[in-house]
Amino acid sequence: MPVQERKDLLTYKGAGVDISAGNEAVRRIKRLVAGTRRPEQIGDIGGFAGLMGLPAGVGDPVLVACTDGVGTKLLVAIALDRHDTVGVDLVAMNVNDLLVTGASTLFVLDYIACDRVVPERIEALVSGIVDGCKQARCALLGGETAELPGLYARDHYDLAAFAVGVVERSKMLGPTRVKSGDVVLGLRSSGLHSNGYSLARKALLDPAHAGLAFADRLPGDPAGRSVGEALLAPTRIYEPAFAALRGLEHAPLHGAAHITGGGLLENPARALADDLALELDLSPLELPPVIAAIAAQGVGVRELLRTFNCGVGMLLYVDPAHVDVVRAALAAVGEEPYALGRVVARAAADAPQVRLAGASWMGGAVEVE
Repeated sequence: MPVQERKDLLTYKGAGVDISAGNEAVRRIKRLVAGTRRPEQIGDIGGFAGLMGLPAGVGDPVLVACTDGVGTKLLVAIALDRHDTVGVDLVAMNVNDLLVTGASTLFVLDYIACDRVVPERIEALVSGIVDGCKQARCALLGGETAELPGLYARDHYDLAAFAVGVVERSKMLGPTRVKSGDVVLGLRSSGLHSNGYSLARKALLDPAHAGLAFADRLPGDPAGRSVGEALLAPTRIYEPAFAALRGLEHAPLHGAAHITGGGLLENPARALADDLALELDLSPLELPPVIAAIAAQGVGVRELLRTFNCGVGMLLYVDPAHVDVVRAALAAVGEEPYALGRVVARAAADAPQVRLAGASWMGGAVEVE
C-alpha cells in the first residue's frame, strides 16, 4: 500500500526530532574537531566509526580504556546557560583515570543526549570537549548526539565519554610497582572538579543552608568569583605533568591516584597492594574556597574527605631517590607539588590502609574504616 501524502502527515520533527538541526550541529563541530587530529588517525569524522593506529615506538603495547561522565555539575551549566566548560570536565574525568596507569591518551569518543538539538548549544559543548582533548593531546575521534524528546526535561542533556590510551607493558604504573618508602606528592586541584555536586548544590544553594544564588560572590574567595563561576571551574587535566615524567631516567614514578568520587579516603589505596598503607600529612593543603564554603554549612570532616578532593586532584607515588628530579620536571610545566607523606608497610591485614592528619581544618587524624 503506497504512503499517503496528506497535509496533516506526521513527521519526525513534529514528534520532537529535528534531523536538520542535527545536521547543522555536525556541520558546526567538524571544524572544531579537526584541531584535535593525531598523526595516527585514519580518516575524518562523519563515518560509521573512527579509525586510529598505534603510535610508533611502543614495544609490547597495552591498550587502556575507561568511561565516565560529568554528573550533576551539568545542572549548574544548564541553570547558567553556559555550556562551553563542562566538555573539559568530560575529557578530564576520563583522561586523568588513564594517566594513573602510565598510559597516554590516544582518543576520546563523546556521547551527548538531549531533549532537543540546539546547534549553538551542541557547538558550545563540543568546543569544551575539543579544548579538553587539546590539553590532553589526544584526538576527538568521533561521537554521537542523540535527540531524545520525552526522556529528558526541557533543555536538559547528559554527557558521557569513552577514552582509549596506550602504555608499554614494562612502563605500566600501579600496585605492582608502588613500594614501601615511596614519597607521595600531591598536585593541586582547581576546585571541586566534577565530584560531589549534589552535596555542593545543597550546601550552597538550598535556602535551608547557605541559600546563595549563582550570581552571589562566593564567601571567602580571594579571586572574587561568583558561586556559579566557582562551581563551573573546569577539572584540571594532568597530561602535561605526566608527560614531563614519562621521559625521565630510572622511571621514578611508581603509581598515581586520581582523586575523584570517594575523595582522599577511598582513592589513594586503589594504587596500593594489600600489604601497603599510606600516611598522608595534609598540613600543606588549604581547602579551596568553594570547599571551605561547603564545609561551613556543617559538612563533617569525614564527609568532606570522602566526597571532595580537598585541594589535591592527583597523588603521585615517587621513588624517594628521585624526588628532586621529579619536582624539577613538574616545576618546568608549571606544577607546584605538595609533599604529602609516604607509603609504609601495612601493620596488619585488617589495619587501616590510609591515614590522614595534619590539616588544621581536620581537627585530628582520620583513618579509612
